[in-house]
Amino acid sequence: MCLAVPARVKSVEGSSAVVDFGGVSKNISLGILNGVRKGDYLLIHAGFAIGKVKEQEAQDTLKALQELRDICP
Repeated sequence: MCLAVPARVKSVEGSSAVVDFGGVSKNISLGILNGVRKGDYLLIHAGFAIGKVKEQEAQDTLKALQELRDICP
């Protein structure tokens, strides 16, 4: 089973980007995704952007993940 986590793009430079995972910044590869811009929400798996998602979908997923953290410390 794989888990892709949504993250917001802070900056783009060539085929990589810096994304924000709830206050944690990470460099990720854009090697398999085109047309990424600052402010986009991406699904990230193993350091690669694998898809774009709408902001509301990303927020809903992040909220669900937080709820899981709250009940499974």
